[in-house]
Formats: sequence, structure tokens, C-alpha cells
Amino acid sequence: MDTGYLKHVIAVFDRLGFLRVTHSPHWDVFWSHDYPFSTLRSEMLQLKPHQKVNHFPGSGFLTNKVSLVTGAVFSFIPRAFKVPKEKEQFFKYVEDNPKTFWVQKGSQHRGVAIKGVEDLDLSNNNTFIQEYIGNPFLIDGRRFDIGLYVALTSINPLRLYIYEGDWLIRFCPSEYYPFDSSDRDKYVISDAYLPPWKVPSLAFYYNKLDFNRKQSLFAYLREKGHDPELLAKSLKDAVTEVFLKMEEKLIKASKNYASSRNFFEMVRFDFVLDENLKVYLLEVNMSPNLSSGHFPPNKVLYEQIVFSLLHLVGVDKTTVHQKKQMSEDERNMLASTKDIQTYSSECASTECSKSCSENIVCKLCNGCMTDASALRQAYMEHLNRYTWRRLFPIPFESASTFNPASDEQFQSLNSANKVMTLWFRGKCLQDPAWCS
Repeated sequence: MDTGYLKHVIAVFDRLGFLRVTHSPHWDVFWSHDYPFSTLRSEMLQLKPHQKVNHFPGSGFLTNKVSLVTGAVFSFIPRAFKVPKEKEQFFKYVEDNPKTFWVQKGSQHRGVAIKGVEDLDLSNNNTFIQEYIGNPFLIDGRRFDIGLYVALTSINPLRLYIYEGDWLIRFCPSEYYPFDSSDRDKYVISDAYLPPWKVPSLAFYYNKLDFNRKQSLFAYLREKGHDPELLAKSLKDAVTEVFLKMEEKLIKASKNYASSRNFFEMVRFDFVLDENLKVYLLEVNMSPNLSSGHFPPNKVLYEQIVFSLLHLVGVDKTTVHQKKQMSEDERNMLASTKDIQTYSSECASTECSKSCSENIVCKLCNGCMTDASALRQAYMEHLNRYTWRRLFPIPFESASTFNPASDEQFQSLNSANKVMTLWFRGKCLQDPAWCS
């Protein structure tokens, strides 16, 4: 186990002072590579308040390939069809888009190959058919993908963070042109991918200047006249949209459990780019690979991700120990009720101070708060986030000009998300460090 795919996860826990136990009800953190809510359902239904599990009930709606690409329609997910169920819709799409090539995939994405319509097996129930993005953005003639690490720390209200310390960037072993669909090394990212430090245009930044993967890509894009910040925004917007569309399924799946606050989850979103830098989401990985067996330089990336993730969600030896028997003094030392107050003028007004009116801001005032513990948790996440940055509630470019009444996305949110968004806006107005 120490030398397997959890080697770096175990190393981080060891350094934080944790001890590994098996078959014991007395544990603080349950880290599982597999989805635990089927095989260990009874244990998951009896979690103690301080115990943390690294998966959310229902996260399979995000990470199951078929569910993701054939469910809600997203502009950044290549068109896909279940077969044979959606065979007629598929033929209609082919009629309107005759030059399109396709890939036929199973839920595990194994054996992916580009095919024409005549070569597809439309009777295979275990696969789906997805449009192939055939005009990729290339670096040194190679197709590549971008992996973003995303942490889900709360649902209802939803809180998402993206790891900004680095991105995972993987290149195809072979150059894309002259294109040959029988040579999968030209368009499939496999375990034997080419890392950035072996791609000449990025190697200078990575090896000579000691930039990380993300910084190297950004430097290259700027050199070629592109704006990497626009790319980053497109990627982040796509991640946020997926979670907002799937949120209700996550909430429903968590209702059987005592509290959703026992759970957190890190996933990896894998994107490709077309020649115009339009982003396309290929998959969301549950328990993304954290083994550096193929590429030893990935060790630092993986251990920094795990270390910072555990701090983000409040899993460090001191905090976990305190949570079992935390006194009011200890709780206030970490985050007191005074730390979470916002909107002083509104809360001092007659509208909020005399009664908890229908004004949603009043729900953030002392005496009207319905879930101060959620705000305390959000407060601690912000303090402990290291290089994780908030994706949702959305960061504020200018909290003072944000108008909830006219903001379409805000108006579409559920009540819990509206309150949490307004709380972060209130903290942003107090201190710009809270704006993002």
C-alpha cells in the first residue's frame, strides 16, 4: 500500500501526524479511492460529527462518463448520444453534420478510437458515441489536455474551490499531423503521455526558468499573442456551470445521511482546446491519479495538492483532535460569531434589527442567522485555503457594484446559495482579500 497509487496521500497524512487504522470505528479521516457509499453504506450512515470522508454522496453524477456527457446539454461538452436508445437523434445529427468524426467510449474511456459513422457499433449498450473535436490547438505539433483540480467542500450552500498552484498538462506522444486515426498516440492522452518538460516550447520555461506547468503554458500563450486569463476564465466558468447543474442531484443523494458536512471531494476536470482556444470538457475524474510512478516530478504537485486540500477542509491533526471535544473557547479561538458578521448598516437598521424581514440580507444578521455554523466553516476554509481559490460563490471583481436584484445568475440560485453569496460579498466589502 505504501508504494501504490496512495503513496503520496499516505506520506502527507504521516507528516501531519495521523496513524492508519483498519476495522476500527475510532477514526478521523476516511480516504477512499473508490466510491464508499455502496460497499460501506452502513458505516457512512453512522458517521460522527468530526469524521471526514473524501467523497460526497451522488458525486457519480459528475464523474460517470455517460451521465456527464449525455445528461444536461453544455456548450462546452462535445455532443454525445447513448446507443441504441438515442440512435434516431444520432442519425439526425449526422445528417446535419456529415463531416463529423466520432469516438465510441465506455464508462471507463478505455479503447477510445476515432471512427466514421459506418464503423460505429450502434447496438452496444455499454457505450456512448461522442463527437470528436478535430481541430485541436497544438503546441509543437502535439495535442494536449489540461487537468484542473477542483474541491467540493459543501452543498446547499454550494462551495467550490480550484487549485491555482498548478494545472496538470499532458501531451500526446506523437505529433498530430499528418493525421492518422489508426495511430492513437496522435490524439489519445494515455498513461504514457509526454510531460511539459519534454515539449521544447514549454521546456525552456519549466526547466530553465523553473516555472510550473501552468506558468509555462501561460508564458507560451502570451508569446503567441493569446490571453491566458481568458482561457482560465472559460475553464472556471465551465466547472462552475457543471456543478450548478448537478447540485440538486448531490443534495438529493445526501439527504439520507446525518450531515453533508462530513464529506468533501476533490475531482479533476480534463479539458481540450480547439484551434481558437475554445474549451471542451472531456471528463471529470473521481479520485484522480496521484501516483508519480510514471513521472517522478509529479510528486511535488500531488503532495502539495493533498496537503493544501486537507487544510482547506479542516483536516489537520490539531483541528481534528479539537473537533471531538471542542469547548466554546476553542471554537471562538478559531472563528467567533463576531468574525462572521457583515453588513453593519443593514443589520443595524430597523428593518433587520427589529424583525427578520423578507430582506435576504437580514438572514446574515445576528439574531436572524439560521446557520451560523455554515458561515464559520466558510470562514475557516478561506483562512486555510493555501493556493485553493474560490470558484463558487463567484469571486467579486467589484463587490460595491454587484447588484443582486439585476444579476441573472444570482437570481437563479437557491436560497442557501443566495445567502452564502451575499455573505462573501459582505466579507469582500470589509476586506478585499475575501473578494476571490
